Amino acid sequence: MSAQKPSIPKGTRDFNAEVLAKRYYIFDTIKKVFVKYGFQPIETPTLENLSTLMGKYGEEGDRLLFKILNSGDFLKNASQLTDYKKLTYEISEKGLRYDLTVPFARYVVMHQNEIAFPFKRYQIQPVWRGDSPQHGRYREFYQCDADVIGTNSLVCEAELIQIYDEVFAKLGIPVTIKINNRKILQGLSEVIQAPDKLIDITIAIDKLDKIAWEGVEKELVEKGLSVQACEKIKQFISLNADDLEYFFEENEIGKKGAEEIRTVLHLLKNIETVNQIEIDYSLARGLNYYTGCILEVKAKNVKMGSIGGGGRYDDLTGFFGLKGMSGVGISFGADRIYDVLEELQLFPDLSGNQTKVLIVTFDHENLLYAMPILRKMRDFNIHAELYPEPTKIKKQMDYANKRRIPYAVLIGSEEMQIGKLTFKNMVTGEQEKLYAEEIMQKLMN
Repeated sequence: MSAQKPSIPKGTRDFNAEVLAKRYYIFDTIKKVFVKYGFQPIETPTLENLSTLMGKYGEEGDRLLFKILNSGDFLKNASQLTDYKKLTYEISEKGLRYDLTVPFARYVVMHQNEIAFPFKRYQIQPVWRGDSPQHGRYREFYQCDADVIGTNSLVCEAELIQIYDEVFAKLGIPVTIKINNRKILQGLSEVIQAPDKLIDITIAIDKLDKIAWEGVEKELVEKGLSVQACEKIKQFISLNADDLEYFFEENEIGKKGAEEIRTVLHLLKNIETVNQIEIDYSLARGLNYYTGCILEVKAKNVKMGSIGGGGRYDDLTGFFGLKGMSGVGISFGADRIYDVLEELQLFPDLSGNQTKVLIVTFDHENLLYAMPILRKMRDFNIHAELYPEPTKIKKQMDYANKRRIPYAVLIGSEEMQIGKLTFKNMVTGEQEKLYAEEIMQKLMN
């Protein structure tokens, strides 16, 4: 039988050490800011019950969920079903998590008696979506989330905006932090007398930067909105803050949304931020569970979708039996942030995390001599390796070059006899005889 050609699923990736060093740099930068603002870490399972996930993200989200087939003879009765949703539940009870927010709501309900509210948590874990893979969009990717649950205070929104500002300032990425409010969008649906079309309107408007107004209008008409309603939506998108008051003159929910945005910006009035904060009435965020302020982050100087987003959700825990528990959260798109840092060449030199020196030996006796030297180097926090077998020197040196290890220490019978080791700079080729302590001092400096 011929060997199978290895492959991985579309939209997933392997990561080598160099890439992972850059990814960990992003995660560590975000994590340090989360901790500084008082957020605590949690983790939830990769698998969730499908009943936990379905119906929380809208029709499109349900479609993109990765569902896991039940084990056993599950098709015996399922083959009789023609209804997609009934069939799904018959053959699949679990799915891969689509985001970190719904599992977080489930976690809060299950652990409510152990939690001190308001509860501030952060979570850095992978999620999965059956999307069409493309640049900046993957089927498996990491989210870095921070949420506060158990308070209605808009101070939380102001703090989350500051977290966005600080993280992207530390990463060196100039961004625009956009803010809107789902109550404003709800008010819009009422003004155009189509409150039942709120989800259709938000999903369509959310694609404005991808398909332009013509594409949005086409989608809205297909969903049953009139040409006059579409014109009103187009007018709304181009409004400034002053015009908003007039637009919602007779609509209370729209006024409430505008007032909440003003409050958040007022809380930030005396805070100096590095990045631009901008009201964007076309901002919708596609997820159905948002009910208040919504946020999105766009990188400047690079063509990329949002690299962060979030918002307020008033009753997500209500799905799991805990009513009236308001929360708000943000997410960093780590994979897109990576692509932006790469494209703008903003990653710092991370070579300090790699092996700094390789010990090369000629025979078994040299190897035994090298072992305590290697241990002492590591005790001084020098990243050091010993080639595990005293093979040909060329092979050991090729290993050092392929690994980009900048220094080598050669130990042969002569080195053992005089106590001085050969210390070689792998970049310049220069070498000198030094005592082990002198080599360690050089490597530490």
